[in-house]
Parts: sequence; C-alpha cells; structure tokens
Amino acid sequence: MSVQAVKRRLSPGNIEALKGDRPIVSLTAYTTPIARLLDPHVDFMLVGDSLGMVLYGLDSTVGVTLDMMIAHGQAVMRGSEKACVVVDLPFGSYQESKEQAFNSAARILKETGCSAVKLEGGAEMAETVDFLSQRGIPVLGHVGLMPQLVNTIGGYRSLGRSEKEANKIRRDAKAIDDAGAFAIVVEGTIEPLAREISQTLRAPTIGIGASPACDGQILVSDDILGLFSDFQPRFVKHFANLAPQISAAFEAYASEVKARTFPGIEHTFQVKPKP
Repeated sequence: MSVQAVKRRLSPGNIEALKGDRPIVSLTAYTTPIARLLDPHVDFMLVGDSLGMVLYGLDSTVGVTLDMMIAHGQAVMRGSEKACVVVDLPFGSYQESKEQAFNSAARILKETGCSAVKLEGGAEMAETVDFLSQRGIPVLGHVGLMPQLVNTIGGYRSLGRSEKEANKIRRDAKAIDDAGAFAIVVEGTIEPLAREISQTLRAPTIGIGASPACDGQILVSDDILGLFSDFQPRFVKHFANLAPQISAAFEAYASEVKARTFPGIEHTFQVKPKP
C-alpha cells in the first residue's frame, strides 16, 4: 500500500530562506473562503489588524482586540494548507512589556495554530522581538509607517523624506533585524530608502508602499480586488474591480425579489408524487 505524501505548510524559516532566491508573495486574509483562494498562490498570509478597517468599519487599527485577531486567525487557518500564516498582535497587547507580548503571542499560537506573529515597532521593540524569538515564537517585524501609531505621526503619510526620519527607519530596521525577526515589513517608506534597507538587512524585507527592490510584497486583499472605491493609495493596484459587479448583483437580486421573478419554481422543493 502506497503512503500518500503529507503536505507541509511553509514555515517562517522557509520564508527567511527565500531572501536572494525569488520575490516573496503575501496578501492579507481574514476569512476561510478567501484563505482557500489565496493558499495556492502566496508564501504567507497575514491576518492583519487592518481587518478593523476592512471588515469592521473602524477608522484605524487601534480598536482591534486580541480576541478579534484570534477569531480571524482561526478562520484563516481553516482555509489554509500550504501557506505560512502570520497573525498581527493588536495595539495594546504587546507594548507594555516583553512578558505581556509573550503571553499575547503564545495565546495566538495556541488558539489558532498559526506559525508566527507580527508586531510593529523599531529599536524600542527589539528586546521584545529577541525575547519572543528566543522562546520559540517567530516574529515578523514592521517598520516605517506603522498604522498603530497613526495618532502620533499625524495620519497616514510616506516617511523617510527628512534625514532624521530616514535615520530612524534605518536604526529601527537594523534593530529588529539584529533581534532575530524572520522578515520585516517596510511600509510607506520612500523608495530609495526602502531599497537601501533591503540591500543591507539579513532578514528579507516585505514591501508595502516601499520599493520593487524589497525581497517580497504584501497588500490588503480587498484593495487589490477593488472592493473599495472611495480612496486608492498610490501603492495599490486594482487587479480586479469587484465592487461594481457585487453592487450590480445585489441590485439584480433585489429587483427580482420585488418583481416576484425570484425564486422561480425551479428554486423550490416540491412534493414527490407517490408511486
């Protein structure tokens, strides 16, 4: 009897090893159906705290809770077989202390089965990244524009234009790299600086609004699907434009219900004739 090969999920170590090999592909996922569609095409899926804005209509990611992240992490894991799954640590769940970060991260890994967590922060979070990594929790870092700090940086904007900003991002990236992050998201950073950082770090960089020279790229799945038309960031490309199609489908459904043309008799269950 032949033994069927078991599919192995990509690990953070696999992602780290891709630096210098080929571009790393990543997108966000929040639900089981989307995870199933993404799984064959990406190296890792990020259950991002962006779900607060994308799914819950929040103004920022600050209001996202640990319970929300765990619930969506569980949903994504149900739809994934191949890709590495990373779950965001939400605002307030890790900044207080490295011990708090460990407790939050351990809970995420235990309750979702995901492979790693992501946290935002530079030099000030390096000790925490090292603390987690030394205790068996792989960490995806995040420098440059950090959405959880939107209230302190004056909104969403590109960073690194001044020498002071550029030097801070350089220091932050190196600190997180030295602390042992398996990869580092570089967000909203001017292209030459993101390119420079990608060439100097040991860990692969994952760009979002950064540079084509980054070792990988990530975007919000709902953005590339064209589900939001109010605002399109410069770094987003619509690979589909689903919002009008979905709206048209809802309109058609409503019209047919009102006109009593749906459901038709073919959509109903009939009593079978007795033999």
